[in-house]
Amino acid sequence: MAKRSDRVDSAAGWVVVGATTITLFAVFGVVYSFGAMFTAIRDEFGVGKGQAALFFSITTFIYFILGVFTGRLADRYGPRPLLLVGAAAMGIGLFLTSLVNNIVVGYLTYGIGAGIGVGCAYVPMVAAVGGWFERDRTKAMGVAVAGIGVGTLVGAPLAKQLVISYGWRTTFVALGVGSAALLVVASLGAKRPPGAGTQEAPPPLRSLLHDRRFTWLYTSMTFLSAGLFVPMIYLDDYLEAQGKGGGALLIGIIGAASVAGRLALGAVGSKVDLMRLYQCCVGALSASYVIWIFAGANYTVLVVFALCMGTAYGGWIALSPAVTAHLFGPLGLGGVLGALYTSAGIGGLVGPPVIGVVIDATTYKTAIALAIALSVLSLLLLRKATRVAASTAVDAVQPSEGHVPAESTASAWLIPSPEGGMRLIRR
Repeated sequence: MAKRSDRVDSAAGWVVVGATTITLFAVFGVVYSFGAMFTAIRDEFGVGKGQAALFFSITTFIYFILGVFTGRLADRYGPRPLLLVGAAAMGIGLFLTSLVNNIVVGYLTYGIGAGIGVGCAYVPMVAAVGGWFERDRTKAMGVAVAGIGVGTLVGAPLAKQLVISYGWRTTFVALGVGSAALLVVASLGAKRPPGAGTQEAPPPLRSLLHDRRFTWLYTSMTFLSAGLFVPMIYLDDYLEAQGKGGGALLIGIIGAASVAGRLALGAVGSKVDLMRLYQCCVGALSASYVIWIFAGANYTVLVVFALCMGTAYGGWIALSPAVTAHLFGPLGLGGVLGALYTSAGIGGLVGPPVIGVVIDATTYKTAIALAIALSVLSLLLLRKATRVAASTAVDAVQPSEGHVPAESTASAWLIPSPEGGMRLIRR
């Protein structure tokens, strides 16, 4: 019999939530501060916006693709060893980046170092939180991923000030040391969920690829991610191009607003229709970009954009793991999340450099309009995923003649649903 402290929804689970908050503060405080260094790096190497954005895009691709492996490793071995590997990678990678004189080498040192750091931290720790909670899962995940917003709030303005005072190279050294130290501290609270290692195997990846819920959700996330990171990279440069400052502060405001979105919408998600709320977040992201496109250089309107975008973004991030657990169950959540988040890696790799090329060739307004189009397309695909999920749930819970459809005996299985009843997982 498990100790009371090792049960789901216990105090021990909230310790893991705290460790996850610190972890995400550390890694995303570094990655989302890149926009504050974007112009300095572009000027140093004399490249266009699309080429400079590859620093961020390659990093994003690596950590999301890596998540498909680290999620399953965390399911098997727990998150602590992975956090320690991530701490070493983050510290060494950022230190080596501070020494480079060739931008291609910089892509490798920053991309691989920060990419491995985030990849070993994000999915393993979020999945651990999901395994520690049943009743309060959505709320706990909202608190945990609030670390991303706080990291952005602190990291972007701090990095900008360090760049102004000491240059981008010294800034990378400082961020590397600080983030690595925080990851080591967080590893002390990175405990495996109750029952880990004794559960059945998670759904194999090939079964997810044949699950229409997964493929529509995956495609939706790909298109959303292609435009999602545009403010993080370009907002500071956008204002500097108009002879104004304060872009790093706007990125920080996005982070602060995202904390409110994560906490508020994470808590609300356990009381309302989760999929509908998730759609509302994606729709609000699209609408926020409309504010940006009409803001021009009006800083007050840009603050409104940052608040709206950050709140919607925070809700989307907080609800994504809960939506995944809702659709596929908590069993092997690390592996399922890792597979799903590769979509964000693909979108993050392609979207920002393409938008940077569009900015160089046309205007920022055209590029923002492209981000709006990508978000709207993502919303349409998400609505399709929701309809397919509803249809699958009806087939699973209310099969004809009171039994599982004949096809399920060879191509699907039933698992307990976190909401009660059974859920059908198709191979």
